[in-house]
Amino acid sequence: MGARTKARKRALDILFEADQRGLAPLDVLRDRLASAQPPVQEYSVQIVEGVVAEGERIDELLSTYSHGWTLDRMPAVDRCILRIGTWELLFNTDVPDAVAIDEAVELAQSLSTDESPAFVNGLLARVMSVARPIA
Repeated sequence: MGARTKARKRALDILFEADQRGLAPLDVLRDRLASAQPPVQEYSVQIVEGVVAEGERIDELLSTYSHGWTLDRMPAVDRCILRIGTWELLFNTDVPDAVAIDEAVELAQSLSTDESPAFVNGLLARVMSVARPIA
């Protein structure tokens, strides 16, 4: 598993924990950085901070293009994976679009429902094709 793949997973863990416990993601991140068990990679920090900074825009896009699904109805892990994928697609130029989508789909395959990988793939592809020009 590559370093960025591990960093995405760690960022997902932080975002998911914050979501489930009703905490601010930056507070959970700060706690994880302080304990450093396991260590938090720099790219994980960038992802969490980026998702928080662009959270309103990300959630607006996901809500707009997820036909038939509100953010609240999505499984929490899918919601967090989609936020990471959307941030990488629209706000991180270091990650190729195909890699951002593939990594999100891989996370969904390993951590969510059988239907989640196709849902994540379709929604991120839609966000990329529609929102990229306006982001």
